Amino acid sequence: MAHTICVLDTTLRDGMQGIEVSFSLSDKIQIAHELDELGIDIIEGGFPLSNEKEAAFFREIKKETFRHAALASFGSTRKPGRPAREDAHIKALLDAETPVVVVVGKTWKAHIEKVLKTTAQENLDMIFDSVGYLKSEGRRVVFDLEHFFDGYKDDPAYALEVLKTGTRAGADYLVLCDTNGGVLPMEVSQVLRQLPQTELSPLGVHFHNDTGSGAANSLIALAEGARHVQGTINGWGERCGNANLCVILPTIALKLKYPCGANQHIAKITSLSRFVFEKANIIPDKRQPYVGEAAFSHKAGQHADVLAKADYLMEHTDSRLVGNERRILLSELAGKSTILDRLSGYGDFDKDSPQVETLIKTLKTQEAKGYEYEAAEASFDILIRKALGIFTPLAELGNYHLESFKTGDAPSKTVGRIFLRVHGKEVMGAAVGSGPVETLDRALRSALVPFFPFITSIALTDYKVRVLNAETTGAGAKVRVFVSFTDHRQHTWDTVGVSENIEEASWEALVDSLDYYFNTFGKEPGEVSSEQ
Repeated sequence: MAHTICVLDTTLRDGMQGIEVSFSLSDKIQIAHELDELGIDIIEGGFPLSNEKEAAFFREIKKETFRHAALASFGSTRKPGRPAREDAHIKALLDAETPVVVVVGKTWKAHIEKVLKTTAQENLDMIFDSVGYLKSEGRRVVFDLEHFFDGYKDDPAYALEVLKTGTRAGADYLVLCDTNGGVLPMEVSQVLRQLPQTELSPLGVHFHNDTGSGAANSLIALAEGARHVQGTINGWGERCGNANLCVILPTIALKLKYPCGANQHIAKITSLSRFVFEKANIIPDKRQPYVGEAAFSHKAGQHADVLAKADYLMEHTDSRLVGNERRILLSELAGKSTILDRLSGYGDFDKDSPQVETLIKTLKTQEAKGYEYEAAEASFDILIRKALGIFTPLAELGNYHLESFKTGDAPSKTVGRIFLRVHGKEVMGAAVGSGPVETLDRALRSALVPFFPFITSIALTDYKVRVLNAETTGAGAKVRVFVSFTDHRQHTWDTVGVSENIEEASWEALVDSLDYYFNTFGKEPGEVSSEQ
């Protein structure tokens, strides 16, 4: 394929229509710059008339400079019965002063009659007038054909006439939209082959993911001649979301080898995915292809052994090409190859090294008690350090005391005190929180920060509890606690604690997190390594 694929990212518009997704004005501008660094061709910023935040975005984005990407405003064709030059929506698109305008028009006759309440001919006039006027004002125009596939199934001749009208009006791209998200890959291929592509402006596609086919549909459309593709980072959007660019872009670059602006920067795709998750305050999906933590993770000892001998047998591509990394998960299925992989950062060991046998026994013993390390590798790192005799704890626990109380309708509170020994000194920390875990965390920090200032720069981001033996009641019920921490730069880590007492399990996980960071990145007490 000689034609370069044009990629339009709609994370800042369609992506924000997804459940639980929201960005501040600052977030949107930062994300736009990250998309530009990846090599995205067009960034769809939103609809200027929808609300003040969207209008403010277009005012502020004019002050920014982008290396590669062009900004686009989004809106609809003019309303029936008035010329485009007098339509408020069209005027708003021009006032946004973006070099690209995305304008959406109807393709499905049922939508024209029941929603627009106008005629099929007037709809064609609206498209021609709107696209033509925007082109006359010097804009690149991406014409989104809403409900194209449904409209084509209903009346192929009319859907084709909509395409021809957009072409005559000068649209730079005609985007076939699967607005309901119900089209299947074989239908995409069939429709694209039936269209007279050489007689039309270049075709693009915009798929939703309601059948789980968004990325597959997009890739098939590109194989059938489409030259423009739309989607969102992490696949967010209306209902089940949009076609996921975190799947589409690596596949274009590494599998299909189509020319695309993002190809040379595809190693940034993993960090971009996680950056967008962080801005939306959503926990990253570990099972995402290419960019998820699980994408190149291996659990079985046999898999780890094969990886050490011929990694291409177990991984479809090199994790480093997309900025991700291979992870050998630690579980009761682990063999000596798995342990050796984890030990490789601490020196030269082989399968007969006593440390390997010790760690295998420790791992199996701990998991028999309910510990699980595949999602808490920081805790296992501490086990390695202890086995090698290179572990330094931050402090020694004297005791902690927690007391919860509630008064009337006021929210319940927990008061806590903790006594530690640090560098031979007895110290105390105290805190009040909404629950025992928050209180433990705060009390621990209040005691340790004077000795270890780095603690102020790390934060607990997630907390999970699972009852391991739900059939057991009372004091015999055991829980497993996972906690996640970040240093707000590039490091995140997870630890685990297990006990019949949820406070004790939480304490184990919290202390492991602080100890891990100190032992991994600390130089001297209170000083954190600048090596990142």
